[in-house]
Amino acid sequence: MAEVDAIVVGAGFAGLRALYTLRKLGLRVTVLEASDDVGGVWYHNAYPGARCDVESYDYSYRFSPELEQEWRWTERYAQQPEILRYIHHVADRFDLRRDVLLNTRMTRAEYDEAGARWTVTAEDGRTWTTWMLVLCVGQLSLPKRPDYPGQDLFEGEVVHSGQWPKRKVEWASRRVAIIGTGSSGMQMTPVIAQTAKHLTVFQRTPNYSVPAANAPVTEEEDRQVKASYPARRAQAANSPSGLGFMPNRRSALDDPPEVREQVYEAAYNRLGFGFALAYHDILLSKPANDTAAEFVRRKTAEKIRDPELRKKLVPMDHAFAARRPSVDSGYYEAFNRDNVELADLREAPIVEFTPTGIRTTAKHHEFDLVILATGFDVFTGSLFKPEITGRGGLTLKRKWANGPITHLGIGVNAFPNLFIVVGPGSPSLLSNVLVSTEEQLDWLATLIAKMRDEGIREFEVTAQAEQEWVAHVNERAKETIYPSAQSFYMGSELPGKPRVFMPYSGGVRGYRRLLHQCAEQGYSGFELRKAPAASRPRRQAS
Repeated sequence: MAEVDAIVVGAGFAGLRALYTLRKLGLRVTVLEASDDVGGVWYHNAYPGARCDVESYDYSYRFSPELEQEWRWTERYAQQPEILRYIHHVADRFDLRRDVLLNTRMTRAEYDEAGARWTVTAEDGRTWTTWMLVLCVGQLSLPKRPDYPGQDLFEGEVVHSGQWPKRKVEWASRRVAIIGTGSSGMQMTPVIAQTAKHLTVFQRTPNYSVPAANAPVTEEEDRQVKASYPARRAQAANSPSGLGFMPNRRSALDDPPEVREQVYEAAYNRLGFGFALAYHDILLSKPANDTAAEFVRRKTAEKIRDPELRKKLVPMDHAFAARRPSVDSGYYEAFNRDNVELADLREAPIVEFTPTGIRTTAKHHEFDLVILATGFDVFTGSLFKPEITGRGGLTLKRKWANGPITHLGIGVNAFPNLFIVVGPGSPSLLSNVLVSTEEQLDWLATLIAKMRDEGIREFEVTAQAEQEWVAHVNERAKETIYPSAQSFYMGSELPGKPRVFMPYSGGVRGYRRLLHQCAEQGYSGFELRKAPAASRPRRQAS
Protein backbone atom coordinates (compact mmCIF):
# COMPACT_ATOMS: atom_id res chain seq x y z
CA MET A 1 0.00 0.00 0.00
CA ALA A 2 1.53 3.30 -1.13
CA GLU A 3 1.50 6.31 1.18
CA VAL A 4 1.20 9.90 -0.11
CA ASP A 5 0.16 13.25 1.28
CA ALA A 6 -2.58 13.90 -1.26
CA ILE A 7 -4.59 11.90 -3.76
CA VAL A 8 -6.17 13.95 -6.55
CA VAL A 9 -8.91 12.21 -8.52
CA GLY A 10 -9.13 13.35 -12.13
CA ALA A 11 -6.55 14.80 -14.53
CA GLY A 12 -8.57 17.42 -16.35
CA PHE A 13 -8.11 21.18 -15.92
CA ALA A 14 -8.91 21.00 -12.19
CA GLY A 15 -6.84 17.91 -11.41
CA LEU A 16 -3.73 19.21 -13.13
CA ARG A 17 -4.05 22.56 -11.36
CA ALA A 18 -4.49 20.74 -8.04
CA LEU A 19 -1.35 18.71 -8.72
CA TYR A 20 0.66 21.83 -9.58
CA THR A 21 -0.61 23.67 -6.49
CA LEU A 22 -0.10 20.86 -3.98
CA ARG A 23 3.31 19.99 -5.39
CA LYS A 24 4.36 23.64 -4.88
CA LEU A 25 3.54 23.16 -1.19
CA GLY A 26 6.02 20.29 -1.08
CA LEU A 27 3.38 17.58 -0.74
CA ARG A 28 3.75 14.12 -2.22
CA VAL A 29 0.86 13.96 -4.69
CA THR A 30 -0.58 11.20 -6.85
CA VAL A 31 -3.29 11.84 -9.44
CA LEU A 32 -5.62 8.98 -10.36
CA GLU A 33 -7.07 9.25 -13.85
CA ALA A 34 -9.46 6.64 -15.25
CA SER A 35 -8.71 7.49 -18.88
CA ASP A 36 -5.61 6.72 -20.92
CA ASP A 37 -4.58 10.39 -21.18
CA VAL A 38 -4.98 13.69 -19.37
CA GLY A 39 -7.58 16.25 -20.41
CA GLY A 40 -10.80 15.31 -18.64
CA VAL A 41 -13.93 16.47 -20.42
CA TRP A 42 -11.85 17.86 -23.29
CA TYR A 43 -10.30 14.45 -23.88
CA HIS A 44 -13.65 12.66 -24.11
CA ASN A 45 -15.89 15.30 -25.71
CA ALA A 46 -14.18 15.10 -29.09
CA TYR A 47 -17.37 15.14 -31.16
CA PRO A 48 -17.44 17.21 -34.39
CA GLY A 49 -17.93 20.90 -33.67
CA ALA A 50 -17.02 20.70 -29.98
CA ARG A 51 -16.05 24.19 -28.84
CA CYS A 52 -15.78 26.14 -25.58
CA ASP A 53 -18.43 28.79 -24.84
CA VAL A 54 -15.93 30.95 -22.88
CA GLU A 55 -13.33 33.04 -24.69
CA SER A 56 -10.04 31.19 -25.00
CA TYR A 57 -7.97 33.79 -23.13
CA ASP A 58 -10.32 33.55 -20.17
CA TYR A 59 -10.64 29.77 -20.34
CA SER A 60 -6.97 29.29 -19.47
CA TYR A 61 -4.77 29.05 -16.39
CA ARG A 62 -3.76 32.19 -14.53
CA PHE A 63 -1.04 30.66 -12.31
CA SER A 64 1.87 31.24 -14.70
CA PRO A 65 2.54 34.59 -16.43
CA GLU A 66 5.10 32.77 -18.60
CA LEU A 67 2.45 30.32 -19.78
CA GLU A 68 0.11 33.19 -20.59
CA GLN A 69 2.70 34.83 -22.79
CA GLU A 70 3.94 31.76 -24.62
CA TRP A 71 0.65 30.12 -25.58
CA ARG A 72 -0.97 31.43 -28.75
CA TRP A 73 -4.70 30.89 -29.09
CA THR A 74 -5.90 30.79 -32.70
CA GLU A 75 -9.64 31.44 -32.18
CA ARG A 76 -11.78 33.49 -29.81
CA TYR A 77 -13.66 30.33 -28.82
CA ALA A 78 -11.27 27.42 -29.10
CA GLN A 79 -12.29 24.07 -30.51
CA GLN A 80 -11.74 20.83 -28.62
CA PRO A 81 -8.48 19.83 -30.36
CA GLU A 82 -6.86 23.17 -29.54
CA ILE A 83 -7.99 23.05 -25.90
CA LEU A 84 -6.62 19.53 -25.56
CA ARG A 85 -3.30 20.64 -27.08
CA TYR A 86 -3.18 23.41 -24.47
CA ILE A 87 -3.79 20.94 -21.64
CA HIS A 88 -1.08 18.63 -22.97
CA HIS A 89 1.31 21.56 -23.26
CA VAL A 90 0.68 22.49 -19.63
CA ALA A 91 1.13 18.89 -18.47
CA ASP A 92 4.45 18.63 -20.31
CA ARG A 93 5.77 22.11 -19.56
CA PHE A 94 5.32 21.69 -15.80
CA ASP A 95 6.28 18.02 -15.76
CA LEU A 96 2.92 17.01 -14.35
CA ARG A 97 2.58 13.63 -16.05
CA ARG A 98 5.12 11.94 -13.73
CA ASP A 99 2.60 12.09 -10.87
CA VAL A 100 -0.44 11.02 -12.92
CA LEU A 101 -1.48 7.36 -12.99
CA LEU A 102 -3.49 6.78 -16.17
CA ASN A 103 -6.02 3.97 -16.62
CA THR A 104 -6.53 4.08 -12.85
CA ARG A 105 -10.13 4.46 -11.71
CA MET A 106 -10.85 5.08 -8.03
CA THR A 107 -13.67 2.80 -6.92
CA ARG A 108 -13.58 3.36 -3.17
CA ALA A 109 -12.30 5.82 -0.58
CA GLU A 110 -12.74 5.19 3.16
CA TYR A 111 -11.78 7.47 6.02
CA ASP A 112 -9.88 5.99 8.98
CA GLU A 113 -10.87 8.09 11.98
CA ALA A 114 -8.12 6.74 14.26
CA GLY A 115 -5.34 7.42 11.78
CA ALA A 116 -6.93 10.51 10.23
CA ARG A 117 -6.17 9.20 6.73
CA TRP A 118 -8.07 8.11 3.67
CA THR A 119 -7.59 4.67 2.15
CA VAL A 120 -8.17 4.85 -1.59
CA THR A 121 -8.75 1.76 -3.74
CA ALA A 122 -8.52 1.55 -7.52
CA GLU A 123 -10.44 -0.73 -9.85
CA ASP A 124 -7.36 -2.92 -10.36
CA GLY A 125 -6.97 -3.48 -6.62
CA ARG A 126 -4.11 -1.05 -5.91
CA THR A 127 -4.47 0.97 -2.72
CA TRP A 128 -3.05 4.16 -1.26
CA THR A 129 -3.28 5.92 2.08
CA THR A 130 -3.41 9.69 2.01
CA TRP A 131 -3.87 12.64 4.32
CA MET A 132 -5.85 14.70 1.80
CA LEU A 133 -8.38 13.56 -0.82
CA VAL A 134 -9.11 16.14 -3.54
CA LEU A 135 -11.95 15.34 -5.94
CA CYS A 136 -11.54 16.93 -9.37
CA VAL A 137 -13.98 14.62 -11.12
CA GLY A 138 -15.88 17.28 -13.10
CA GLN A 139 -19.57 18.04 -13.35
CA LEU A 140 -19.94 16.87 -16.96
CA SER A 141 -18.00 13.60 -16.86
CA LEU A 142 -20.56 10.84 -16.30
CA PRO A 143 -22.52 10.46 -19.57
CA LYS A 144 -26.25 9.87 -19.33
CA ARG A 145 -27.09 6.91 -21.56
CA PRO A 146 -30.72 6.24 -22.45
CA ASP A 147 -31.92 2.66 -22.48
CA TYR A 148 -34.51 2.38 -25.24
CA PRO A 149 -36.24 -0.93 -25.95
CA GLY A 150 -34.42 -2.87 -28.64
CA GLN A 151 -31.28 -0.74 -28.45
CA ASP A 152 -29.05 -3.82 -28.56
CA LEU A 153 -30.75 -4.97 -31.76
CA PHE A 154 -29.63 -1.97 -33.81
CA GLU A 155 -27.15 -3.14 -36.43
CA GLY A 156 -25.66 0.28 -37.11
CA GLU A 157 -23.19 2.29 -35.03
CA VAL A 158 -24.08 4.00 -31.72
CA VAL A 159 -21.76 6.57 -30.09
CA HIS A 160 -22.15 9.04 -27.21
CA SER A 161 -20.97 12.61 -27.64
CA GLY A 162 -19.47 12.56 -24.13
CA GLN A 163 -17.42 9.45 -24.89
CA TRP A 164 -16.51 10.08 -28.50
CA PRO A 165 -14.44 7.20 -29.90
CA LYS A 166 -10.75 7.75 -30.58
CA ARG A 167 -11.20 5.92 -33.88
CA LYS A 168 -12.55 7.83 -36.86
CA VAL A 169 -16.34 8.02 -36.94
CA GLU A 170 -17.71 8.32 -40.47
CA TRP A 171 -20.89 10.27 -41.08
CA ALA A 172 -20.39 11.40 -44.67
CA SER A 173 -22.98 9.84 -47.02
CA ARG A 174 -24.63 8.05 -44.07
CA ARG A 175 -28.07 8.31 -42.49
CA VAL A 176 -27.43 9.86 -39.09
CA ALA A 177 -29.53 10.44 -35.97
CA ILE A 178 -28.63 12.89 -33.22
CA ILE A 179 -30.67 12.39 -30.05
CA GLY A 180 -30.49 15.51 -27.90
CA THR A 181 -30.33 19.25 -28.51
CA GLY A 182 -28.20 20.57 -25.69
CA SER A 183 -24.81 22.11 -26.39
CA SER A 184 -23.37 18.93 -27.91
CA GLY A 185 -26.28 18.36 -30.26
CA MET A 186 -26.41 21.99 -31.30
CA GLN A 187 -22.68 22.17 -31.98
CA MET A 188 -22.42 18.99 -34.04
CA THR A 189 -25.62 19.36 -36.09
CA PRO A 190 -24.34 21.93 -38.63
CA VAL A 191 -21.04 20.06 -39.03
CA ILE A 192 -22.62 16.67 -39.67
CA ALA A 193 -25.36 18.17 -41.85
CA GLN A 194 -22.79 19.31 -44.41
CA THR A 195 -21.90 15.80 -45.59
CA ALA A 196 -24.45 13.35 -44.14
CA LYS A 197 -26.77 11.67 -46.60
CA HIS A 198 -29.59 12.50 -44.21
CA LEU A 199 -29.63 13.84 -40.65
CA THR A 200 -32.51 13.53 -38.20
CA VAL A 201 -32.30 15.56 -34.99
CA PHE A 202 -34.47 14.23 -32.15
CA GLN A 203 -35.55 17.12 -29.93
CA ARG A 204 -37.35 16.82 -26.61
CA THR A 205 -37.06 20.41 -25.36
CA PRO A 206 -36.22 23.38 -27.59
CA ASN A 207 -33.62 25.57 -25.97
CA TYR A 208 -32.19 29.02 -26.49
CA SER A 209 -28.96 29.46 -28.36
CA VAL A 210 -26.97 32.50 -29.40
CA PRO A 211 -24.27 32.72 -32.06
CA ALA A 212 -20.81 31.63 -31.00
CA ALA A 213 -19.46 34.81 -32.60
CA ASN A 214 -16.23 33.00 -33.22
CA ALA A 215 -13.36 34.45 -35.24
CA PRO A 216 -9.62 33.97 -35.67
CA VAL A 217 -7.45 35.82 -33.15
CA THR A 218 -5.35 38.40 -34.97
CA GLU A 219 -1.76 39.18 -34.04
CA GLU A 220 -2.83 42.60 -32.77
CA GLU A 221 -5.57 41.10 -30.57
CA ASP A 222 -3.09 38.59 -29.17
CA ARG A 223 -0.62 41.37 -28.31
CA GLN A 224 -3.32 43.47 -26.65
CA VAL A 225 -4.55 40.65 -24.45
CA LYS A 226 -1.06 39.57 -23.42
CA ALA A 227 -0.13 43.15 -22.57
CA SER A 228 -3.15 43.46 -20.25
CA TYR A 229 -3.47 39.98 -18.79
CA PRO A 230 -3.22 41.03 -15.09
CA ALA A 231 -6.06 43.52 -15.49
CA ARG A 232 -8.10 41.00 -17.49
CA ARG A 233 -7.65 38.32 -14.81
CA ALA A 234 -8.58 40.76 -12.06
CA GLN A 235 -11.72 41.78 -13.92
CA ALA A 236 -12.74 38.15 -14.38
CA ALA A 237 -12.18 37.38 -10.70
CA ASN A 238 -14.25 40.39 -9.67
CA SER A 239 -17.10 39.78 -12.09
CA PRO A 240 -20.31 37.85 -11.44
CA SER A 241 -19.53 35.24 -14.09
CA GLY A 242 -15.76 35.06 -14.44
CA LEU A 243 -16.19 35.72 -18.16
CA GLY A 244 -13.77 38.60 -18.31
CA PHE A 245 -16.23 41.47 -18.71
CA MET A 246 -18.66 43.23 -16.44
CA PRO A 247 -22.43 43.19 -16.98
CA ASN A 248 -24.36 46.25 -17.99
CA ARG A 249 -25.33 47.91 -14.71
CA ARG A 250 -28.59 49.15 -16.14
CA SER A 251 -31.85 47.26 -15.97
CA ALA A 252 -33.32 45.97 -19.21
CA LEU A 253 -36.42 47.96 -18.26
CA ASP A 254 -34.52 51.24 -17.91
CA ASP A 255 -33.92 51.69 -21.63
CA PRO A 256 -36.54 52.47 -24.25
CA PRO A 257 -37.16 49.64 -26.75
CA GLU A 258 -35.01 51.14 -29.50
CA VAL A 259 -31.97 51.50 -27.18
CA ARG A 260 -32.51 48.05 -25.70
CA GLU A 261 -32.62 46.64 -29.23
CA GLN A 262 -29.20 48.14 -29.95
CA VAL A 263 -27.75 46.74 -26.71
CA TYR A 264 -29.10 43.28 -27.46
CA GLU A 265 -27.97 43.37 -31.08
CA ALA A 266 -24.40 44.24 -30.08
CA ALA A 267 -24.31 41.56 -27.36
CA TYR A 268 -25.92 38.92 -29.59
CA ASN A 269 -23.29 39.37 -32.29
CA ARG A 270 -20.28 39.51 -29.97
CA LEU A 271 -20.64 38.11 -26.45
CA GLY A 272 -21.70 34.51 -27.03
CA PHE A 273 -22.76 33.00 -23.69
CA GLY A 274 -22.24 36.45 -22.16
CA PHE A 275 -25.41 37.69 -23.86
CA ALA A 276 -27.13 36.83 -20.57
CA LEU A 277 -25.25 39.77 -19.00
CA ALA A 278 -26.30 42.36 -21.57
CA TYR A 279 -28.29 43.81 -18.65
CA HIS A 280 -27.61 42.97 -15.02
CA ASP A 281 -31.15 41.81 -14.26
CA ILE A 282 -31.79 39.41 -17.15
CA LEU A 283 -31.16 36.48 -14.80
CA LEU A 284 -32.89 38.13 -11.84
CA SER A 285 -36.17 39.59 -13.08
CA LYS A 286 -38.86 37.89 -15.15
CA PRO A 287 -39.96 41.16 -16.81
CA ALA A 288 -36.35 41.94 -17.72
CA ASN A 289 -35.80 38.37 -18.87
CA ASP A 290 -38.88 38.56 -21.07
CA THR A 291 -37.26 41.31 -23.14
CA ALA A 292 -34.14 39.18 -23.72
CA ALA A 293 -36.17 36.05 -24.44
CA GLU A 294 -38.33 37.88 -26.98
CA PHE A 295 -35.23 39.21 -28.74
CA VAL A 296 -33.55 35.78 -28.96
CA ARG A 297 -36.78 34.12 -30.11
CA ARG A 298 -37.18 36.69 -32.85
CA LYS A 299 -33.57 36.33 -34.00
CA THR A 300 -33.92 32.55 -33.97
CA ALA A 301 -37.16 32.59 -35.93
CA GLU A 302 -35.55 34.71 -38.65
CA LYS A 303 -33.09 31.90 -39.37
CA ILE A 304 -35.70 29.20 -40.00
CA ARG A 305 -37.55 29.22 -43.31
CA ASP A 306 -40.25 26.63 -42.62
CA PRO A 307 -43.01 28.13 -40.42
CA GLU A 308 -43.91 24.74 -38.93
CA LEU A 309 -40.28 24.06 -38.02
CA ARG A 310 -40.07 27.53 -36.56
CA LYS A 311 -42.84 26.73 -34.09
CA LYS A 312 -41.01 23.63 -32.92
CA LEU A 313 -37.47 25.01 -32.73
CA VAL A 314 -38.12 28.36 -31.03
CA PRO A 315 -38.35 27.90 -27.23
CA MET A 316 -41.50 29.32 -25.70
CA ASP A 317 -41.97 27.45 -22.42
CA HIS A 318 -39.18 28.76 -20.21
CA ALA A 319 -37.21 31.88 -19.43
CA PHE A 320 -34.03 32.67 -21.30
CA ALA A 321 -31.02 31.00 -19.57
CA ALA A 322 -33.18 29.25 -16.94
CA ARG A 323 -31.83 26.19 -18.70
CA ARG A 324 -28.19 26.56 -19.73
CA PRO A 325 -28.30 28.25 -23.17
CA SER A 326 -26.06 27.04 -25.97
CA VAL A 327 -23.80 28.90 -28.33
CA ASP A 328 -23.83 27.61 -31.88
CA SER A 329 -22.43 28.15 -35.35
CA GLY A 330 -25.29 27.66 -37.80
CA TYR A 331 -27.51 25.27 -35.85
CA TYR A 332 -30.88 26.68 -36.87
CA GLU A 333 -29.78 27.35 -40.44
CA ALA A 334 -28.96 23.63 -40.78
CA PHE A 335 -32.69 22.87 -40.75
CA ASN A 336 -33.08 24.80 -43.99
CA ARG A 337 -31.13 22.04 -45.74
CA ASP A 338 -33.03 19.36 -47.65
CA ASN A 339 -31.09 16.58 -45.91
CA VAL A 340 -31.96 17.67 -42.34
CA GLU A 341 -35.12 16.69 -40.49
CA LEU A 342 -36.45 17.45 -37.01
CA ALA A 343 -38.13 14.69 -35.01
CA ASP A 344 -40.13 16.30 -32.20
CA LEU A 345 -40.19 13.88 -29.28
CA ARG A 346 -43.02 15.74 -27.61
CA GLU A 347 -45.23 14.99 -30.59
CA ALA A 348 -43.89 11.51 -31.35
CA PRO A 349 -41.78 9.84 -28.62
CA ILE A 350 -39.30 7.07 -29.38
CA VAL A 351 -40.94 3.66 -29.05
CA GLU A 352 -37.98 1.40 -29.77
CA PHE A 353 -34.79 0.80 -31.70
CA THR A 354 -35.01 -1.71 -34.55
CA PRO A 355 -32.20 -3.49 -36.41
CA THR A 356 -32.27 -0.74 -39.05
CA GLY A 357 -33.24 2.39 -37.14
CA ILE A 358 -35.59 4.01 -34.63
CA ARG A 359 -39.35 3.75 -34.43
CA THR A 360 -41.37 6.63 -32.98
CA THR A 361 -45.12 6.78 -32.52
CA ALA A 362 -45.27 8.58 -35.88
CA LYS A 363 -42.88 6.66 -38.18
CA HIS A 364 -39.87 4.41 -38.60
CA HIS A 365 -36.55 6.19 -39.28
CA GLU A 366 -33.73 4.28 -40.98
CA PHE A 367 -30.19 5.00 -39.74
CA ASP A 368 -26.59 3.90 -40.15
CA LEU A 369 -25.26 5.95 -37.22
CA VAL A 370 -26.98 7.07 -34.00
CA ILE A 371 -25.29 9.74 -31.87
CA LEU A 372 -26.47 10.04 -28.28
CA ALA A 373 -26.08 13.70 -27.37
CA THR A 374 -28.05 13.02 -24.20
CA GLY A 375 -25.87 14.86 -21.71
CA PHE A 376 -24.62 13.89 -18.26
CA ASP A 377 -25.58 13.03 -14.72
CA VAL A 378 -24.56 16.53 -13.66
CA PHE A 379 -23.03 17.72 -10.37
CA THR A 380 -23.39 14.51 -8.36
CA GLY A 381 -23.06 11.63 -10.84
CA SER A 382 -19.28 11.56 -10.95
CA LEU A 383 -19.08 11.98 -7.15
CA PHE A 384 -21.37 9.00 -6.58
CA LYS A 385 -19.65 6.66 -9.04
CA PRO A 386 -16.97 5.65 -6.49
CA GLU A 387 -18.07 4.70 -2.97
CA ILE A 388 -16.81 7.43 -0.65
CA THR A 389 -17.21 6.59 3.03
CA GLY A 390 -16.61 9.10 5.82
CA ARG A 391 -16.85 8.93 9.58
CA GLY A 392 -19.15 6.32 11.10
CA GLY A 393 -19.52 4.38 7.84
CA LEU A 394 -21.58 7.17 6.24
CA THR A 395 -21.34 7.20 2.45
CA LEU A 396 -21.51 10.41 0.45
CA LYS A 397 -24.38 9.00 -1.57
CA ARG A 398 -26.43 8.33 1.56
CA LYS A 399 -25.47 11.72 3.05
CA TRP A 400 -26.74 13.40 -0.12
CA ALA A 401 -29.82 11.23 -0.61
CA ASN A 402 -32.06 14.31 -0.58
CA GLY A 403 -29.62 16.55 -2.43
CA PRO A 404 -26.06 17.85 -2.00
CA ILE A 405 -25.14 19.28 1.41
CA THR A 406 -21.85 21.19 1.59
CA HIS A 407 -20.22 24.22 3.09
CA LEU A 408 -19.08 26.60 0.35
CA GLY A 409 -19.44 23.72 -2.10
CA ILE A 410 -16.05 22.33 -1.06
CA GLY A 411 -16.40 20.41 2.20
CA VAL A 412 -18.87 18.00 3.81
CA ASN A 413 -19.52 17.24 7.46
CA ALA A 414 -18.43 13.68 8.42
CA PHE A 415 -15.87 13.67 5.59
CA PRO A 416 -12.69 15.20 7.03
CA ASN A 417 -9.84 16.25 4.74
CA LEU A 418 -12.06 15.81 1.67
CA PHE A 419 -12.03 18.72 -0.76
CA ILE A 420 -14.44 18.91 -3.71
CA VAL A 421 -13.38 21.21 -6.53
CA VAL A 422 -16.20 23.19 -8.22
CA GLY A 423 -18.82 20.87 -6.82
CA PRO A 424 -22.49 21.46 -6.00
CA GLY A 425 -22.94 24.49 -3.80
CA SER A 426 -20.24 26.49 -5.60
CA PRO A 427 -20.54 28.74 -8.70
CA SER A 428 -19.42 25.81 -10.83
CA LEU A 429 -21.40 25.63 -14.11
CA LEU A 430 -22.91 29.08 -13.52
CA SER A 431 -19.42 30.53 -13.94
CA ASN A 432 -16.27 30.32 -15.99
CA VAL A 433 -15.31 27.03 -14.35
CA LEU A 434 -11.59 27.66 -14.69
CA VAL A 435 -11.79 30.88 -12.67
CA SER A 436 -13.77 29.09 -9.95
CA THR A 437 -11.36 26.14 -9.99
CA GLU A 438 -8.25 28.22 -9.47
CA GLU A 439 -9.91 30.35 -6.79
CA GLN A 440 -10.84 27.27 -4.76
CA LEU A 441 -7.47 25.58 -5.15
CA ASP A 442 -5.55 28.70 -4.13
CA TRP A 443 -7.81 28.89 -1.05
CA LEU A 444 -7.07 25.23 -0.29
CA ALA A 445 -3.33 25.89 -0.59
CA THR A 446 -3.53 28.61 2.05
CA LEU A 447 -5.49 26.30 4.35
CA ILE A 448 -3.01 23.44 3.92
CA ALA A 449 -0.07 25.74 4.65
CA LYS A 450 -1.78 26.82 7.90
CA MET A 451 -2.54 23.22 8.85
CA ARG A 452 1.01 22.09 8.25
CA ASP A 453 2.56 25.01 10.11
CA GLU A 454 0.26 24.62 13.12
CA GLY A 455 0.27 20.83 13.33
CA ILE A 456 -3.41 20.53 12.37
CA ARG A 457 -4.38 17.02 11.31
CA GLU A 458 -7.97 17.43 10.16
CA PHE A 459 -10.30 20.00 8.70
CA GLU A 460 -13.98 19.21 8.71
CA VAL A 461 -17.12 21.17 7.99
CA THR A 462 -19.49 21.58 10.92
CA ALA A 463 -23.05 20.32 10.59
CA GLN A 464 -24.39 23.80 11.33
CA ALA A 465 -22.22 25.43 8.66
CA GLU A 466 -23.37 23.14 5.89
CA GLN A 467 -27.03 23.56 6.81
CA GLU A 468 -26.62 27.33 6.80
CA TRP A 469 -24.81 27.22 3.45
CA VAL A 470 -27.50 25.10 1.81
CA ALA A 471 -30.10 27.58 3.07
CA HIS A 472 -28.03 30.45 1.65
CA VAL A 473 -27.67 28.70 -1.73
CA ASN A 474 -31.45 28.28 -1.87
CA GLU A 475 -32.09 31.87 -0.85
CA ARG A 476 -29.82 33.20 -3.61
CA ALA A 477 -31.41 30.88 -6.16
CA LYS A 478 -34.86 32.23 -5.33
CA GLU A 479 -33.62 35.69 -6.31
CA THR A 480 -33.07 34.43 -9.87
CA ILE A 481 -35.07 32.94 -12.75
CA TYR A 482 -33.20 29.59 -12.53
CA PRO A 483 -35.74 27.64 -10.42
CA SER A 484 -38.52 28.49 -12.89
CA ALA A 485 -37.52 25.74 -15.35
CA GLN A 486 -36.68 22.07 -15.29
CA SER A 487 -32.93 21.80 -15.86
CA PHE A 488 -29.81 20.06 -14.65
CA TYR A 489 -29.37 23.03 -12.31
CA MET A 490 -32.43 21.62 -10.53
CA GLY A 491 -31.55 17.93 -10.88
CA SER A 492 -34.22 17.46 -13.56
CA GLU A 493 -31.98 15.63 -16.05
CA LEU A 494 -32.54 12.22 -14.45
CA PRO A 495 -35.68 10.50 -13.12
CA GLY A 496 -35.55 10.05 -9.36
CA LYS A 497 -32.86 12.65 -8.77
CA PRO A 498 -33.64 15.09 -5.92
CA ARG A 499 -35.16 18.29 -7.31
CA VAL A 500 -32.98 20.85 -5.56
CA PHE A 501 -30.98 23.77 -6.90
CA MET A 502 -27.37 22.62 -6.99
CA PRO A 503 -24.92 25.39 -8.00
CA TYR A 504 -24.37 28.70 -6.20
CA SER A 505 -25.96 31.62 -8.03
CA GLY A 506 -24.36 34.39 -5.97
CA GLY A 507 -21.65 34.97 -8.57
CA VAL A 508 -17.90 34.53 -8.77
CA ARG A 509 -17.16 37.83 -7.06
CA GLY A 510 -19.59 37.23 -4.19
CA TYR A 511 -18.42 33.67 -3.69
CA ARG A 512 -14.77 34.76 -3.70
CA ARG A 513 -15.50 37.28 -0.94
CA LEU A 514 -17.15 34.55 1.14
CA LEU A 515 -14.13 32.27 0.71
CA HIS A 516 -11.81 35.03 1.85
CA GLN A 517 -14.11 35.94 4.73
CA CYS A 518 -14.10 32.31 5.87
CA ALA A 519 -10.28 32.28 5.92
CA GLU A 520 -10.02 35.66 7.65
CA GLN A 521 -12.34 34.41 10.41
CA GLY A 522 -10.07 31.46 11.15
CA TYR A 523 -11.86 29.19 8.66
CA SER A 524 -15.31 29.69 10.09
CA GLY A 525 -17.60 26.74 9.53
CA PHE A 526 -14.68 24.30 9.75
CA GLU A 527 -13.27 22.44 12.72
CA LEU A 528 -9.46 22.35 12.66
CA ARG A 529 -8.11 19.53 14.83
CA LYS A 530 -4.46 19.18 15.83
CA ALA A 531 -2.28 16.10 15.50
CA PRO A 532 0.98 14.90 17.07
CA ALA A 533 4.10 15.82 15.13
CA ALA A 534 4.49 12.27 13.75
CA SER A 535 1.14 12.55 11.98
CA ARG A 536 1.83 15.81 10.19
CA PRO A 537 2.26 15.71 6.42
CA ARG A 538 5.90 15.76 5.41
CA ARG A 539 7.42 18.43 3.21
CA GLN A 540 9.41 17.45 0.15
CA ALA A 541 11.13 19.49 -2.52
CA SER A 542 8.90 20.43 -5.43
